[in-house]
Amino acid sequence: MRIYGNRKLKTIPGQQVRPTAAKVREAVFNIWQDRVVGCCWLDLCAGNGSMGAEALCRGARWVVGIEKWGKACQTVKQNWQQVAPAGSQFEVIRGNVVAKLPQLAGTSFDLIYFDPPYRENLYQPVLQAIATHHLLAAGGELAVESDGELSFGGWLPETLAVCRQRVYGDTTVSFFQPVAMGKEA
Repeated sequence: MRIYGNRKLKTIPGQQVRPTAAKVREAVFNIWQDRVVGCCWLDLCAGNGSMGAEALCRGARWVVGIEKWGKACQTVKQNWQQVAPAGSQFEVIRGNVVAKLPQLAGTSFDLIYFDPPYRENLYQPVLQAIATHHLLAAGGELAVESDGELSFGGWLPETLAVCRQRVYGDTTVSFFQPVAMGKEA
């Protein structure tokens, strides 16, 4: 697998990890191209770390990844060490994404990419945790990958709003922005 700048990443054999397709990765970075430099990036269900690696290559200041599988965490660390430019920082957290997100409370991220195992029903609890712990910075964006259009009816946290959806073959990426919950006059 190759990313920005023709850099080669380690992959994980087998079906445990499904890397983000190259066309989807490229599309997301085209959409976010003016936002990556200097950003704080959160990579949820990081897999082999291709999205975080691409963010590092494109100038992200700090990248945090959460991945539950130990072998994948090792691969993420190796890939990020290989591509991280001087001055950037990264951290890989091993564990269940829903259980680990509260540990990040008090930290906000400019860009969050969430590509879960499609059939593990993680969408609602993860989006709720992001909202509850205020992990998405004001003016930030969250991208959520799914294998078809997600229905957010009735469970989307009121502090997140869908701002666009893009379809790439069988993959849909839904983009969210925080909704300011101001005081009424």
